[in-house]
Amino acid sequence: MFTTDVTLEELQAAIRNVPDFPEEGILFKDITPVLADARLLDGCISHLLGEHSTDTVDVVAGIDARGFIFGAAMARELG
Repeated sequence: MFTTDVTLEELQAAIRNVPDFPEEGILFKDITPVLADARLLDGCISHLLGEHSTDTVDVVAGIDARGFIFGAAMARELG
């Protein structure tokens, strides 16, 4: 299990807001700073798993491109 001291506030601070991308009126959330920092990424996965980190899971579905990243990491952690 991931063990981390990463707070939700740290994760929120690391995610960069990019206004008007890919088009006007959209606020894109750039997660690359989280992905580039192993500690933040481990903390993010730990928070996403929450109390389910010891559950038996048959399938993890990752929707969209970010889901592939986080879903794969969560599935790996869940075994």
